[in-house]
Amino acid sequence: MGSQLRVYKRRIRSVTATKKITKAMEMIAASRIIKAQRQVAASTPYASELTRAVTAVATGSTTRHPLTTEAERPTRAAMLLITSDRGLAGGYTSNVIKAAEQLTERLDGQGKEVVSFVVGRKGVGYYGFRNRPIAQSWTGFTDAPTYADAKEVSAALIDAFTTETAEGGVDELYIVYTEFLSMLTQTPVDRRLLPLSLEGGADEPESTGKGELLPLYEFEPSADGVLDALLPRYVESRVYNALLQAAASKHAATRRAMKSATDNAEELIKSLTRLANAARQADITQEISEIVGGVEALAGAAAGSD
Repeated sequence: MGSQLRVYKRRIRSVTATKKITKAMEMIAASRIIKAQRQVAASTPYASELTRAVTAVATGSTTRHPLTTEAERPTRAAMLLITSDRGLAGGYTSNVIKAAEQLTERLDGQGKEVVSFVVGRKGVGYYGFRNRPIAQSWTGFTDAPTYADAKEVSAALIDAFTTETAEGGVDELYIVYTEFLSMLTQTPVDRRLLPLSLEGGADEPESTGKGELLPLYEFEPSADGVLDALLPRYVESRVYNALLQAAASKHAATRRAMKSATDNAEELIKSLTRLANAARQADITQEISEIVGGVEALAGAAAGSD
């Protein structure tokens, strides 16, 4: 029984050390979430207003800009998948990859070839393990993305979109990421970035179709020039916001996973402690029984000698 007690004590020490690690990771993730939330809150209004500005320019003009005009027969679509560089985040990565797989299947069903762009080592590893082609990938900044990172990713996407399809370009651009809704809720979503979907047509400049009047615009130097300047910023802002939302979601998922691991470790320690106490009690009972038996044997031997 003594050996069994040593086993329990060794397991308790091991689980306690693991609990310290998971608790520390939980606290680190919790501290990072606050900063990530602030960045998401700061970038979302800018991205939304920039999207509204681009939509207003495109709707209020009669020009057919390639970045706001859908191809008659789109055959190729680019998909940007945002995953994480690290694990220990529960189902965060698997859920966003599942959303990307569903989008790919939907686009394939529409007869479109999907060109994959991937952010994060987990996504790169997933595609590499299955020998699936990746047009371009980026790693190393998913925990704390910067605008420079978003600009680098956006440049590759815009280059693919502005290249002719016959030369390897794409007709559409989609993004798949995890949207941060709250500390408890993070939802994988897919969005089409380009061509930009307009609520109103260019031939209806005074109405959005919902009874809302639109202002009339004069463009300097031209509507094309304004769109050329705004749309790259639009893509950068949307990609940056998606990277920030994905980072906040990842930290929230890590905190939740590490808290669950810490709670499980506490329950396991309690269970092992009860088993160790039972084993120690059994050892004490056995020792007492052996002592009592020895005393009785000595007493019997003394009585026989008399």
